[in-house]
Amino acid sequence: MSQIKMFGSTVWTAMVGATEKEAAAGGWSALVGLLVTFLGGWDKPLKVLLIMMALDYISGVAGAFKNKKVDSDVMFWGGIRKATVLMVVGLSAQLDDWLQPGAPIFRTAAIYFYAGREGLSLAENLGALGIPLPFKLKSFLQQLKDKGDGKDATTKQP
Repeated sequence: MSQIKMFGSTVWTAMVGATEKEAAAGGWSALVGLLVTFLGGWDKPLKVLLIMMALDYISGVAGAFKNKKVDSDVMFWGGIRKATVLMVVGLSAQLDDWLQPGAPIFRTAAIYFYAGREGLSLAENLGALGIPLPFKLKSFLQQLKDKGDGKDATTKQP
């Protein structure tokens, strides 16, 4: 009976780790693995999108500090929007696996679309930081702003 108990203890330690830190590290790595699997795998397009999302968020926060417009509510909802983008990419990957396994058409389209949006937002943030942008890009961003409803995406709506 004691050998069974020792075997059970050994198996349990192997599964969750000998310490709380090992268990936490295992849990986090499992969570990251599940997230990457949900997003359709770790490939170059996903890496580019995630890097662009991080740079956009960081540059947006930096621009808010520079222009003295830091708002935790805006930052929170910016993070929620980034999570929603990842949810759409993940759902697209799941649709691809369901409808046409091996051909990630919906996922690729979603990643390209959101990477383009992140790129435009990053360019706007760099402009707000005072980094010189090419004239054509500034002109294009101004046209987009003029065609919009006049509301900045970072301002609170009443």
